[in-house]
Amino acid sequence: MSEKDNLQDADGNDILKKEAITQEERVTEDLNAPNEESTAAEATEIAETSASVDDANSSEETTPDTPETEGVVDTPISSGPESEIEKSISDEAPVKKKDTYVEEIEESNAEDAEDDSNVERHNLEDKDYHSMSMEQLADEFESLLKNKKVQTIKSPVEEIKTEFNSKFSEILEEKKEDFLSEGGNEIDFFYSSPLKKRFNSIYNDYRTNLNAYYKTLETNLKSNLEKRLRIIEDIKGLLNVEENINTTYKHFKDLQEEWRTAGPIPRDKYNNAWNTYHHHVEIFYDFLHLNRDLRDMDFKHNLDQKLKIIDRAEELAKDDNSNRAFRELQVLHKMWKEDLGPVDKEHREAIWERFSNATKTIHDKRQAYYADVDKAHEANLEKKQAIIAKIEEVAKDDVSSHQAWQNKIKVIEGLRTEFFNAGKVPIKMNEATWAKFKGAVRTFNKKKNTFYKSLKKDQYINLQKKLDLIKIAEDNKDNDDFETVTPLMKKIQNDWKHIGHVPRKDSDKIWKRFKAACNHYFDKVNAERNAADKEQLDAFESKTKLLDELKDLKLSGVAEQDLETIKQKTEEWNALGQVPQNKRFIEGKFNKSVDALFNNLKLDKSEVEMIKFENKLESLSQPDDTRLLDNEHHFIRKKIDEVRGELNQLENNLQFFSNIDESNPLVKDVLKNIENHKENLAVWEEKFKKLKELY
Repeated sequence: MSEKDNLQDADGNDILKKEAITQEERVTEDLNAPNEESTAAEATEIAETSASVDDANSSEETTPDTPETEGVVDTPISSGPESEIEKSISDEAPVKKKDTYVEEIEESNAEDAEDDSNVERHNLEDKDYHSMSMEQLADEFESLLKNKKVQTIKSPVEEIKTEFNSKFSEILEEKKEDFLSEGGNEIDFFYSSPLKKRFNSIYNDYRTNLNAYYKTLETNLKSNLEKRLRIIEDIKGLLNVEENINTTYKHFKDLQEEWRTAGPIPRDKYNNAWNTYHHHVEIFYDFLHLNRDLRDMDFKHNLDQKLKIIDRAEELAKDDNSNRAFRELQVLHKMWKEDLGPVDKEHREAIWERFSNATKTIHDKRQAYYADVDKAHEANLEKKQAIIAKIEEVAKDDVSSHQAWQNKIKVIEGLRTEFFNAGKVPIKMNEATWAKFKGAVRTFNKKKNTFYKSLKKDQYINLQKKLDLIKIAEDNKDNDDFETVTPLMKKIQNDWKHIGHVPRKDSDKIWKRFKAACNHYFDKVNAERNAADKEQLDAFESKTKLLDELKDLKLSGVAEQDLETIKQKTEEWNALGQVPQNKRFIEGKFNKSVDALFNNLKLDKSEVEMIKFENKLESLSQPDDTRLLDNEHHFIRKKIDEVRGELNQLENNLQFFSNIDESNPLVKDVLKNIENHKENLAVWEEKFKKLKELY
């Protein structure tokens, strides 16, 4: 927004349009001979305007990055006897000391005078860079460089740079402590990161663009200063020109307009140039002796414009955004001082008092706003001090386990995040607070690193233990004694899990060696097992076919011949080998088929039972697995115990029938039952005998 865009008249028309009316149009009225009264009044107002240039601005320091511009000629006001006009100035308009709030505005305007784009820096959003992460700071820097003028972002860039370097410095210290704790030499330490390289690249681009800007600015400032000095010389020259007064006045107004649009000049030359300009403007008005009508016309125009400025200032005094109001107020003061001339004497005090009161209101609201900001910063300081105290408390608590330290590390990370999100603190306390925070974190990190350094000894012991396991694994990885080596390999794998941490630099390397040796061995086991599985699947297919044949088998009816046939089929079945574990149901089907064939034989029941048992033992006998025989052993022992128990019970019951004749049906039944149990017991005992022969 330009200086004049803020002002509109009652009809909504821009003041800029009214100011576009040329000075020539204002002086097309008949110009009468000058009179002393108007001359004195005009000179008085010019002197008052000139006095508004704040001498304090001359003490502004030149920005280090801004090139110096040589020379300005300051034509002093004569120190000779007072003229009538000078006497009138001292009598009617004594120079008053400016109020502090006015001086503050004029100082800011003087700073902006060197570069009119500096106004844009006042409109930058105030952000809490302290709470941003390093990546967010880099993104914000890149956005400012891309979207804002390079000369307007110096302040936020310096704040971003400070915050980024502080955070990176903290990380750098931690990395260095870790490096040293692992036995590294300090002289060999180096750490960088892609984010740091990115930030440095953005900053280099910023410096390059800023240097290019100042190089261009230096040329423009010199050119503008030369232009303004030439305008002053042209105004001085009007006193010696012999031409119509109207023409001379028009030339004077053209030079004034050219002065207003001449552009920025070096900051340290600003006050000197303006004072020199106003001095020669006074001399020209003294020379011109404007008539009363033209004077009144100029006074009225200036009064109308200044009243509009006052109206706008009073509107701004009601604005709750004190910073925005103050920035626009600076523009209004600049217009009052630089763009407008004097008003009639009777209005001067009143309009200045209105403008000054509105200025004071805006200034006081702004001061109140900053007082509230200071209070918020004080509250943030208390928060951060409390967080630092918590970090110090956590650092005091001694723990002796890895898990406990990991928990403490998480707590510290949470407190660090709280610290960065707590907001800004008073500037005077910022450095001390940051130093205390870093000291607390550094104390914690030193204790943490001391603990983990003490663990290094245990880690080297663990390393040797794992190297011993690696040797066992590598020595046995090609061993074909799977029955012996497989349990061993499983055991050392389990031992590896319980040994504990080893130095970080060795961890991956030794794990890869151990894993490779174990994988090599178990790959061989799996290959062997897959081959065995294939044989068992082939056996299952063959037994399925044999089982189908057995269903269709017809016996001859000759017991001895049929018994031989059944034995051959049984031997053939056993010769086919084992089937997979999940296919062993086929053994039960075969036994049922054989039992059905035996039932058709005309043989003694006990003999048949033993033949069937012998066939069963053939199927239960596995070269590498005795579990089936063990189960059968337990089963037969249990049956023998059961039959013996039942037999004893029957014999005890028989004693109750001592006086009863054996021909009694009940007694006969008991005796027969006892005989059957004895025969059954004899068969189970024979089976047990056969089973023991296999062990």
